[in-house]
Amino acid sequence: MREIVLDTETTGFDPNDGDRIVEIGCIELINHIPTENVFHRYINPERDMPESAFKVHGLSEEFLRGHKVIAEEIDEFLEFIGESKLVIHNAQFDMKFLNAELTRLNRPTLPMTQSIDTVSMARRKFPGAQANLDALCRRFGIDNSARTKHGALLDAELLAEVYLELIGGRQHGLSLEEDDSGMAATVSLEVRPPRPHEASEAERVAHAAFLETITDPLWRRSS
Repeated sequence: MREIVLDTETTGFDPNDGDRIVEIGCIELINHIPTENVFHRYINPERDMPESAFKVHGLSEEFLRGHKVIAEEIDEFLEFIGESKLVIHNAQFDMKFLNAELTRLNRPTLPMTQSIDTVSMARRKFPGAQANLDALCRRFGIDNSARTKHGALLDAELLAEVYLELIGGRQHGLSLEEDDSGMAATVSLEVRPPRPHEASEAERVAHAAFLETITDPLWRRSS
C-alpha cells in the first residue's frame, strides 16, 4: 500500500488573497513505512514574502527567487503523488493551496477524498487535547528538536512518525521480519515432548489406601 505524507509552506493563509506555495515536501510510505523516495522543492512564488510568513518558515523572497516557479515543477509533483492517498496535517489547508495552484495552471484539481487528515485523526483519538504537530510529537516521544522553524520536508518526516502512532504504532510482535533474501523469516520453536498424565503405580496405591480411610463412602452403599 502506497501513501504520500505531504506538507507545504506558503506566503500566508489564503490563496484567494494571492498567497502562494513556497515549499513542498513529500515522503513515500509503503505499508506505512517510509522509503527513501521523497519529493522536495522550493518554489518561487513570484511575489513578496510577508514578514509574518518569513518568521514561520524562514524562506526569504531573495532565496526563493533563485528557484523554479510552480508551473515548472507541477508535472514531476503530480507524477510523484499519482493516485496515492495523501497524509496531511490539516488537509483542508494544504489541499486548498495545491488546488489553487492547479487551477491557475488549468489542471484538474485533487479530490479531498484523496487526502487523510491527521488533525482529524488526532482529535478523534485524543478529544480535547492539542492536535498540532509539536504537541503530537511530545505525546508520542518523537524527537522534533530540529524543528526550530517550519519546513515542508522536516514536517513531513515528523508527520510520518506521528501518523504511524495514530494508526497504532509498530506492532513488532505481530509482523514477520524479512531476511537478507527478502523472504519472510521462519521462526524456530523448540518442540517439547508430551508430559505423562497417567498416574504412577505408587500414586494408585496411595489413592487406594486413602479411600479405605473413608467411613461409609457413598459408592459402597447399596441402591
